Amino acid sequence: MTHQLLGVHCSVSGGLYKAFEEASTLDIDTFQIFTQNQRQWLNKTIEKEQEHLFKDAWKKSKVKIVFSHCSYLLNLASEESELRKKSVDALIGEVNRCHDLNLSFCVLHPGAAKNQTEEHAIAHIVQGLKSVLKATSHSGVKILLENTAGQGTSLGYRFEQLAMMQQGVSSDRIGVCLDTCHAFAAGYDLRTITAFDSVMESFDELIGLKHLHAIHLNDSKGELGCRTDRHEHIGKGKLGLAAFRYAMKHFSHLPKVMETEKDNNMDEVNLKVVRAL
Repeated sequence: MTHQLLGVHCSVSGGLYKAFEEASTLDIDTFQIFTQNQRQWLNKTIEKEQEHLFKDAWKKSKVKIVFSHCSYLLNLASEESELRKKSVDALIGEVNRCHDLNLSFCVLHPGAAKNQTEEHAIAHIVQGLKSVLKATSHSGVKILLENTAGQGTSLGYRFEQLAMMQQGVSSDRIGVCLDTCHAFAAGYDLRTITAFDSVMESFDELIGLKHLHAIHLNDSKGELGCRTDRHEHIGKGKLGLAAFRYAMKHFSHLPKVMETEKDNNMDEVNLKVVRAL
């Protein structure tokens, strides 16, 4: 079978290496993981034993690319300097864990502005990312900014905002992960080939397609421009299958991962739907 670089977010319950067992069951060649609990300020270092188990499992698998998703607590944009510092330290820890495990990149929600102006908040994000890159200059791990749905004061829902962050840092270690549900919720219509094409043209103009390194394939429970982040199973939401057909065809070289509910073997179901496209 050719490499489709198609996968899901895998569970690391029972040990990081366990993700490869799930990957093998699902017959996937890429996946995303949390390197630690995503809802706690832990900042662990990977124990040598865990690292070896992970790398051994990887050698025996057909998986090509593994990457991580950062903790949801991080907010590099925060107006509180203490939370910003905590977020920077946590992101340094994440990059170091990725480095130890040979992961290509980590995916990051850029942050929320709260009461600040967009410019001020983005300046905080840029400053934070620069600090993280400096502290992890030994590593080639990339940080991918994920486009958001634009809920509340979260930043990164417009390509212009992501471009400001990326150009502000100006490093090839900063890239983008495109989430189809978030883009649609933020008002980018991806429902037809022509519409998706025109969105990607705009992405290329503002950010550059060469900076796109991963895709989250998620359908959306909400309508176009609803600004709510609610993932739906593939083909069961408001996006329709054309969007996923487009992503499979045009981004075969990029890792594409689904982040939908796992109950009732839905990973198998979603993978089957996307593979058929």
